[in-house]
Parts: sequence; C-alpha cells; structure tokens
Amino acid sequence: MDSQHRKKYWKENLKYLTILIFIWFVVSYGFGILFVDELNTIRMGGFKLGFWFAQQGSIYVFVILIFVYVRLMNKLDKKYKLDE
Repeated sequence: MDSQHRKKYWKENLKYLTILIFIWFVVSYGFGILFVDELNTIRMGGFKLGFWFAQQGSIYVFVILIFVYVRLMNKLDKKYKLDE
C-alpha cells in the first residue's frame, strides 16, 4: 500500500470517527444534559425521556455506534484491499 492510499484510508477513517463521536456527544451530552427538560415532557416505559437518555440511552447508542464503526471499517478495509 503506497503513501497516497494510506492517506486516503486514514482520512476516511477519521471522517467516520468524527461523525460517530459527534453523534455520541449529541446523544450523551445533548440529550442527557442540555435538552433534558424538553425531553422530560415525553415518557418512555414510565420514565421521563431525558432521564432515560442520561441513564440508559447514551449507553445503548454507544454500543450501536461500536457495531456501526466495525461495519464501516470492514467496508473501508475491503475498499482498500486490506481485508484478510
């Protein structure tokens, strides 16, 4: 793999990481702290939605984002012929 392909691969990898970390930040900090009052007007399973995001939702989203990242990286590896 030459230097040009490495740079493209790494740039695309960083793009994925930036997007996924931004989503996680919005869900964990935004929904769990900043927008908690607005979300608490909605109930989910008997709990206020803001409380749910602060306690459980951000963890679920984080686990989902891990699987999304794995899938994206597998596709990226295939694209640059780095899969085994």
